[in-house]
Amino acid sequence: MTPSTTVHSPLRLYGRSVELAVIKTLLRRLWQGDGGALVLTSPPGLGRTALLREAVTGHRDGRDGPVLYATAAPAEQRLPYSGLHALFCSAPGPLPVAPDRILRSGITPGGLIGLLKDMGARRPLLVCVDDAHDWDPDSRAALGFAARRLGAGSRVAVVIGAADATSFAGVPVLRLGPLDGEASAALLDRLTAAGEVDPVVRGELLREAAGNPRLLAGLVGRLAPDQLAGRTALPYPLPGAEGVLDAHAAPLDGLPPETRTLLLLAAAAEEHEPEGAGADTALLLRAGPRAGLTTAQLDRILLAPAGTAGALRHAGGRVHFSHPLLRRAVLHRAPPGRRRAVHDLLAAVLTGPGAPPLPALVQRACAAPGPDATLAGQLEAAAVAPRPHAERSAALAHAAALSTDDIRRAARFAAAADHARLAGDTGRARALLARTGVHPAGGGAPYVRGMLALGDGPAADARESLLAAAVLLAPHDPRRTLEALFGAAEAAWDLGDAIAYLDAMTRIPVTAADRATAQYRAGMCAVLGGRTDRGHALLRCCLDRADRAEDPGELLRAAAAALVLGEVDAACRAGARALAAVRTRGPDALLPRALERLAYAELRVGRHARARAHALEGLHAARRTGQPNAATHLHAVLALAASVEGPADVCAAHADAALAGAGPHGLTQAATLATWAVARADLAAGRPGEAAARLGPLVRPGPRTGHFATRLLAVPCYVEAVVLSGRAAADSVGLDRAVAEFALWTARTTDPQVPAQLARCHALLAPPEEAAARYEEALSHHDRAGGDFERARTQLLHGQSLRRRRRPREARGPLRDALVAFERCSARVWADRAGGELRAAGEAVDVPDQGGRDPMAGLTPQQQRIARCVAEGATNREVAVRLSVSPRTVDHHLRNVFAALGVRSRTELARLLDR
Repeated sequence: MTPSTTVHSPLRLYGRSVELAVIKTLLRRLWQGDGGALVLTSPPGLGRTALLREAVTGHRDGRDGPVLYATAAPAEQRLPYSGLHALFCSAPGPLPVAPDRILRSGITPGGLIGLLKDMGARRPLLVCVDDAHDWDPDSRAALGFAARRLGAGSRVAVVIGAADATSFAGVPVLRLGPLDGEASAALLDRLTAAGEVDPVVRGELLREAAGNPRLLAGLVGRLAPDQLAGRTALPYPLPGAEGVLDAHAAPLDGLPPETRTLLLLAAAAEEHEPEGAGADTALLLRAGPRAGLTTAQLDRILLAPAGTAGALRHAGGRVHFSHPLLRRAVLHRAPPGRRRAVHDLLAAVLTGPGAPPLPALVQRACAAPGPDATLAGQLEAAAVAPRPHAERSAALAHAAALSTDDIRRAARFAAAADHARLAGDTGRARALLARTGVHPAGGGAPYVRGMLALGDGPAADARESLLAAAVLLAPHDPRRTLEALFGAAEAAWDLGDAIAYLDAMTRIPVTAADRATAQYRAGMCAVLGGRTDRGHALLRCCLDRADRAEDPGELLRAAAAALVLGEVDAACRAGARALAAVRTRGPDALLPRALERLAYAELRVGRHARARAHALEGLHAARRTGQPNAATHLHAVLALAASVEGPADVCAAHADAALAGAGPHGLTQAATLATWAVARADLAAGRPGEAAARLGPLVRPGPRTGHFATRLLAVPCYVEAVVLSGRAAADSVGLDRAVAEFALWTARTTDPQVPAQLARCHALLAPPEEAAARYEEALSHHDRAGGDFERARTQLLHGQSLRRRRRPREARGPLRDALVAFERCSARVWADRAGGELRAAGEAVDVPDQGGRDPMAGLTPQQQRIARCVAEGATNREVAVRLSVSPRTVDHHLRNVFAALGVRSRTELARLLDR
């Protein structure tokens, strides 16, 4: 045993706030005179020792109390009471019983309790035991007995660190898990504080460490500064894991030989499986006899619950290691010759008539003692569909490692990186891409680099990389040339650069494209080139073919064509089919984009709840597959949905996230949609001035103009905001230009809502005597188009117009219809606005229960509206413009509001309404 009286604590523990809080609670109880116990369990390397030392530091700093601290030594495990002997040898002063006597004669569990209570009688005592699973059984039993009985008034606390809590049943257990991504990144920053870390190297270190702080420290400590900075290639496998792996494997050394043989078979059998899939039980049962295991041994070890001492668990025909590092530890611990023999054995079992070749080839690759050009070629030839992209990536990585030619090696690493990207593992894709080195990869490396940047980088960088890749790929890979050019076009679209989009699309060779792709290319180029009729005809041909298409990319292009045409229902159908195709056939990397396109189409057609559901799913998929740019677009879609359904803070949060991602990466479309969403939420909340200020730059020409394909969608909101804020006369030129451009678009699009929105704009700008006819025209268009939300907005504005022209009785009908329609489509914030207008028109409207008494419940509807506006910071004149009343009327009502609510200032009113 290793007694310790001087315990050093690290400067900071990352990601352990919950565990530290539990320990602090235990210490506070100890200082108040009550005892307790806690067992910290975890696999090696997760910080048990660090937490124990933190407990010691906290006790000494807080009360300068005595501490007993011991770390187990496995070599003394067979020596009775050696653990307690080491523990009492760490005592800071004389003991009632000499430690040597305990070693010679032992101590009863009751005697141990009495001894600990005697030591804590003067000052609270903290007892810490690290790696208690390696203590001798007598010491473990006595300590567990005592820990279960140290309660109130004992003045003794025991904190035990162990691999598991088997020997300490009944004692509270705190299980440590791996560090999360944020904590791991913070620890890496501390470990590398003195030097530069390349982003790819950073990602590989975090991936390899898998949240294990000791492993992360070991990996960082074995890399040179140039390797950390990315100037020198990383060694593979990464060094520095040996200590943690040995600690994981050490408990297995005492298992019977046949058990260790089966563990090695299970560890090797996972090499050809997807990560986390485990090993096939049937394969192990077939391979076991060839490894010298009898059927009885296999049944006892593999199928009995305690057959592997907890190292393996059996579920659904698969065998999994209890911890991922344990599998690596088993392979690491085996001698190289033994390990290669097991891989060869598995390869032989996997080879046979009708068997897929790839699993056996991967096992042969693991058994290869060095480079093997023939085996590398066989792996490359077998890494094709229908094998999953993750399996193909692993096979190609093995092929690259076995390659004898530098150029082939680089090309295979690039291909492995591409399949890892398609599987949704962008971290592995970047690590594999880094291994291509300086050797040319036939355009493969720039292609993968560009596609990764498309999901997680500046759109302009992605476009340039993909255009360069297309040039390199054109002589020998027409399929990926086409994908590179489509990717470059998508990057230009995200940027809002119509000229760059046309440049990428016109580079697509017509001879290399199938008919549907050729029509899509020509149609989009015609539309953006101003030949609208020709472009629409070609894009309709794409839609006609979409019913027979199965390729996810073709279906997504069909959905995009439908949106350009304005056929939003067709866009939803094509988007739904694209999503189904991605879920059925993959690739996983395409899932966030498919969900985003479908959600956007559903927003356009007015299905806001469906759009929100699909966008939330897409957001999770984007995070899982490492595509922040897709997440940015999905945040914008969610902000638009929340601008309809509310609440306002959700809309603001999604919009902020979208704008934060859009700015650095130049995602103009996402920024346009997010800004429009916030402005629409401003309109719903009765803040037309703020909405007009946000939307003006988007819809007008200039350096801050919105995305070329989406900015016109915001024109109706802009017109409404300018008119309701009383700025129509001041901004008449901008209004006229925006409405004229919107009218031109109305003549070109088939979106059924657009003619109604144009008529609504004309109604807002019309003289009072013409407004009603314009609103009726807009409502007749809505009747043909369908959709509750846009129709309700027109009815709201119509009723609001009538009320402000002193015709409240006529206003109630459209306002009532608007309120019902908003409630039907769950547009809660808009329903509140319609309800406020209806109350102001003199009709009683039930106010939803807000979970407490509304301070304005006793005010008239007009007083409530004025109070809310003033609480938001509006002046009396601004309130008058908003509500179409005189400033004198506002002043009169505001005095009555102050008297009714018992406040004396605008500040007090704002505080009251903010509760």
